[in-house]
Parts: sequence; structure tokens; C-alpha cells
Amino acid sequence: MIVWLNGTHGAGKTTTSALVQKLIPDSRVFDAEKVGETLMDITPVLPWTGNFQHWPPWRPLVVETARHVLDYTGGTLVMPMTVLVEEYWREISSGLARHAIPVRHFVLHADQDTLRARIAGDTVLGPDSPFRLQHLEPYAEAARTWLHEAAEVVDTTHLTPDQAAQQIADAVKS
Repeated sequence: MIVWLNGTHGAGKTTTSALVQKLIPDSRVFDAEKVGETLMDITPVLPWTGNFQHWPPWRPLVVETARHVLDYTGGTLVMPMTVLVEEYWREISSGLARHAIPVRHFVLHADQDTLRARIAGDTVLGPDSPFRLQHLEPYAEAARTWLHEAAEVVDTTHLTPDQAAQQIADAVKS
């Protein structure tokens, strides 16, 4: 099984995924961003599109990597990864379905003011994170148009990361 944690940058996916992994037996965290980083390391560089998710190889490589890891280890993969393009989500989820891999898709949601405050207070990446701020409106648009209908929404506005992780783990186990 895959527990996919979606949501905009700064929503708490990385923190929450590590906590969810501890609550679900026989689970591992697989950050699909690492697949994008691998593609970014190709030389000469691939034609830049502004985001590695726009490169056609990224989505099937995420599916195949997850499939091979699950074939090797079994259990559950907890995957923190923002996907805001509906076509890309459908490509990934249908690819996993073709391999009979069940997916529980969660969106970590918080209101815009909370997200901005979290980004500003981030001590790891720092408050000057234009990349994350640039994705707030695309996230809001995806949430309005398709994303919240395609996932189980966990409103983290007033939840600690531990509470959000527990809510997700409880939903997966039920």
C-alpha cells in the first residue's frame, strides 16, 4: 500500500510522513522528490521546464520505483509529495493501480495565513523561500478544482504534526 501525503509546500508533509511511518507497522518513507533530483543530475541537463514534475519520465519513474521497492520490501510506503497538476496525479495513481497497488491519498491542508506563517517561521529552509510561496496559489486552485475531491483532506490548521499523523494512521488502519 501507499499512503500519499499531498499538499502545498510548507503544509508539513515531510514532518508528518516521518511520524506516520512510526505509527504504521512495516512502513517506509519514500520521497518521490528524490526521483526528480536524480533526473536533475543528468548531464547534459534535461531541457528545463520550471519543475521536474513536468518532465515526462518523472511520473512513470515514481510509479516504477515505488512498485519495485514494494515488491522488494512489502509493507507500506509513505510518500510525501506535492502534486498539483491533476493530469500528473491521474497518471501516477493509474500507474500504481495497474500494478494493483492500493493508494490512500491524503492532502494536508491549512489556510493561507497559517501556511505563510509556517513558511516564514521555517528554521530549516528559512523564511525566504520563494519556491514555496509561489506554490500557494496553484495549491489553492488545485484544492478548489480537483485535489480535495481526489483525496482525504486533513486540515492541519489547528493540529500538531503528531495529531495529523495519528489521524492519518488511524484512517489507514480502519
